[in-house]
Amino acid sequence: MNEQYHLPEIKEVVARFRNELGDKKVVAFHGDMGAGKTTFIHAFCDELGVTDAVGSPTFSLINEYSYPGGIMFHIDLYRLNSAEEAQRAGVEDCLYSGDLCLVEWPERVPELLPPDTLHIYLEVLGTDKRSIRINNI
Repeated sequence: MNEQYHLPEIKEVVARFRNELGDKKVVAFHGDMGAGKTTFIHAFCDELGVTDAVGSPTFSLINEYSYPGGIMFHIDLYRLNSAEEAQRAGVEDCLYSGDLCLVEWPERVPELLPPDTLHIYLEVLGTDKRSIRINNI
């Protein structure tokens, strides 16, 4: 999947992404600050039927949400400096739990990501325009 979209179209983009996801459990979101990682994840949570209040886990590191398919973890690694810190925070446990994990700032500890992680790259193209590229590395 490689496309450009305007922010009001995010629900349609998320629906297409859901089809691309398949049985992947760990999704890594790459992009600069303000690229729309958290916005995309919020829209994806809506698509999956999460009824909990979805918030950014920048300070808590990990937020857990229930959805009709089980539970998911929204992980923000921005404040971490090492794999050891991530392990102490329980990140690795989430990544290998078999539950859906949506990870922001995965480049902070790439060595912890499972080999079958789905990588999403978001880029700002304008005030309300973004590009999304999905790599299954």
